[in-house]
Amino acid sequence: MDAIGRNGDHGWGPEIACLVFFFWLASGTSYQVVARAFDMPRTSVHRAIHTTSGKVASLFAQTIHHPSEEELVVVGAGFARLAGSAAFGRVAGSIDGCHIRVKPPARDADCYLNRKLFYSIQLQAVVDHTAKFIDVCVGYTGSVHDSRVLKNIPLYLENKHPPPGYFLIGDGGYPCLSYPITLMTPYRQPLRNQLQAAYNSRLTKARVVVERAFRILKTRWRAIFLKALEVDILYVPEVIICCTILQTFVSAKGMCWTMRMVSMTTKILGERMHLQALSREQKRQVSWPVLCTTGPRLHLI
Repeated sequence: MDAIGRNGDHGWGPEIACLVFFFWLASGTSYQVVARAFDMPRTSVHRAIHTTSGKVASLFAQTIHHPSEEELVVVGAGFARLAGSAAFGRVAGSIDGCHIRVKPPARDADCYLNRKLFYSIQLQAVVDHTAKFIDVCVGYTGSVHDSRVLKNIPLYLENKHPPPGYFLIGDGGYPCLSYPITLMTPYRQPLRNQLQAAYNSRLTKARVVVERAFRILKTRWRAIFLKALEVDILYVPEVIICCTILQTFVSAKGMCWTMRMVSMTTKILGERMHLQALSREQKRQVSWPVLCTTGPRLHLI
């Protein structure tokens, strides 16, 4: 809450707005269902979700960033342990992409159809040895190849990462590069010797950490990722960015932050249920006839 800010432009309060947003992310339901769950107008739910997602997305630069020189030493050592070889001690990250199911616009729907024959928007990310996101790009349509996405993102165009002396690792969907960034990929089949086979095996052991990051992301927000996002196609990238930011934040803060969120959720929802119960009791008292057994009786003649 301190990171997002406590000032709101509506009467529900920032805590309620955050809970509405998290509930929507966790459940993947429509705004109408969320409105019934929180006893709020649908327009207020829409405003709360979009306002909160904008605030969360604004934390991108301070949450998802490339490691410093000191951190790179730790990252390289971590990848060396994953690969089981000191030759991977200069790995600065593992890169891969995944497809996010969407409902495409009627116009240009074919652009969103990927090779797995469903409509999607691509999330391309780089993670460190702990599966923490250190670079994220969202927005390319599902029909675009991984290598083309790579060559059109700031990571590649501006040579932002990795620094000289370090390299990224990726799967066979990417080209092996030395400029403008250094990217190592597996040898293609058929392999010529045992040395190439050993290299591929070590690289795969280190590279799969990015797939683990995607699995964690899709498991934590399964309602969002396991079905087509029912939002405007232009809003999808912001939702995905929010999910990656929240995953990075939760990984850094651990269970303490999660338990505080659960405690706050229980407290606020409990208060709202109490108020709803009082409201129902007041309505019942108003609607029921008033029976007076001790006062004077009025006789109509």
